[in-house]
Amino acid sequence: MIKKLLIANRGEIALRVIRACKELNIPTVAVYSVADALSLHVRFADEAVCIGPADSKNSYLKMAQIISAAEVTNADAIHPGYGFLAENADFAQMCEDNEIIFVGPKPIAIRTMGDKAQARETVKKAGVPIIPGSETVVKNSEEIKRFAEIHGYPIILKASAGGGGRGMRIVRQIAELENAYSNAREEAQKAFGNSDLYVEKLIEDARHIEVQIIGDNYGNIIHLGERECSIQRRHQKLIEESPSPVVDAELREKLGKIAIRAAKAVKYTSAGTIEFLMDKKRNFYFMEMNTRIQVEHPVTEMVTGIDLVKEQIRLARGEKIPKWMKKFNLRGHAIECRINAENPAKNFLPSPGKIQVFHAPGGPGTRMDTHVYAGYEIPSHYDSLLGKLITHGKDRMEAIIRMERALDETIVEGVPTTIPFHKAILKNEAFRTGDFNIAFLNNFKF
Repeated sequence: MIKKLLIANRGEIALRVIRACKELNIPTVAVYSVADALSLHVRFADEAVCIGPADSKNSYLKMAQIISAAEVTNADAIHPGYGFLAENADFAQMCEDNEIIFVGPKPIAIRTMGDKAQARETVKKAGVPIIPGSETVVKNSEEIKRFAEIHGYPIILKASAGGGGRGMRIVRQIAELENAYSNAREEAQKAFGNSDLYVEKLIEDARHIEVQIIGDNYGNIIHLGERECSIQRRHQKLIEESPSPVVDAELREKLGKIAIRAAKAVKYTSAGTIEFLMDKKRNFYFMEMNTRIQVEHPVTEMVTGIDLVKEQIRLARGEKIPKWMKKFNLRGHAIECRINAENPAKNFLPSPGKIQVFHAPGGPGTRMDTHVYAGYEIPSHYDSLLGKLITHGKDRMEAIIRMERALDETIVEGVPTTIPFHKAILKNEAFRTGDFNIAFLNNFKF
């Protein structure tokens, strides 16, 4: 049993976990930095502990301080949310060593799937299709040149220890290689403290499709359908939906079985996501695994009726996946827009500041996951996500129309947001017909 749960995160995901805990009758502890003293997750948790100054490396990334906060409040479980320490195997191990339940997978699974080169090799042995790439991290640019001579350009360099588009460079010809290699290593070192890179053949005109899986402590792993994540800028997702407009029941079953095979390769427990690239011929290739709850998890919740955060907590306290969940049915269609405090007219410049007026939309099939309110001061120290707007409809077009209506109803005054950009995407004919890929925004006119 979990008697009290600490949320090692902030913002909307911290609130999301608190809501799940309230429905499970589990008391909660919020941790917060000085910059987040007036944040809603601090207000709505049963207890709150300040863990340091605004800079995340001295607060939300301080493992010892978070463990100490759990100990002084007698919290026997920690939910890491997403970002920060969510995919840090050392933190998961530290929780285990201190007899604190980590609401997530085992440290070995996080460590294996967190190393992108090792993850590729692990799932390849399990029979999962992977993109042609280096067997291990590359030692120098000469190895990359030899890879490109065999597989041809374009290729893509990726940080072995990272994600989110950092430490990533596309190389289309040999003249670009040295500069791309140097820049990718430097960026990877700054972002992840590890400059190791691996190289892959670039799949052009691909779609980014991910499969939600959950596993219990008894060897049971199931999938809960796929999400379409191809609308992205600089490898950062902006709009996600479920199901994908190009995945039918037969392909969904195939994708699901492959995703389960990948998860079983590391004896996965908790909620996780297997990410694939799908080419124009509907061939798909393993990209990576996210060993945590995803930002875009609400679209899966909307079409399955399954509360993924509550399931994470149930699984962490030793419950089995219920039999009925293994026979889920997708109901309708759901779309999520990430609302960021950024100015699309100024190359998405982050825009911290005070929100003067805030109104969340409502109505049928509409959900807003947010931590902001009128008078809230957006800190400059963290990512610019203000909230996630999710709509659900009987089909994709109804979900789109509801999203347009919900965006019109959303009022945020005081800082620029990405709402106008989302509206423009939803009006685009290629988006409305589902005819897009990860290069969609490269030529999008706003």
